[in-house]
Amino acid sequence: MNTNLDFYDDFLLEEEWKPYKISDRCFLFSKTVINFIQMCKYDRIYFSIFDQLVRSATSIGANVIEGKAGSSKKDWIKFMIIALKSSNETIYWLTLISETLSINQKEIRTLIHEANELSRILGRIILNARERN
Repeated sequence: MNTNLDFYDDFLLEEEWKPYKISDRCFLFSKTVINFIQMCKYDRIYFSIFDQLVRSATSIGANVIEGKAGSSKKDWIKFMIIALKSSNETIYWLTLISETLSINQKEIRTLIHEANELSRILGRIILNARERN
């Protein structure tokens, strides 16, 4: 099954291919994680781990989008913080999967790398927003 991870690898290597808008980048990341999970073969014991991964990975973008509809800057920052926490949680689940399953390490490293970048971007957004208050 094609997971588009080859495209994603190229996407990560060439800066100009990365979406500028954080919401678009989060959406692409969510989609790639879902495609990655679809191709994985794992025992029933791992169901809850993969469920947690899909929840945390998709929560990043969902909170970024929901924050746009916030009623105040304080509300918007709250959603960015939740997105950051979800990104950090995603790194945890990806690392756990990497350490406990026989899985393509290149693909999982690519996902961990992008989750780390999303965390850094979201952290910078939050810091910049707080400094402007």
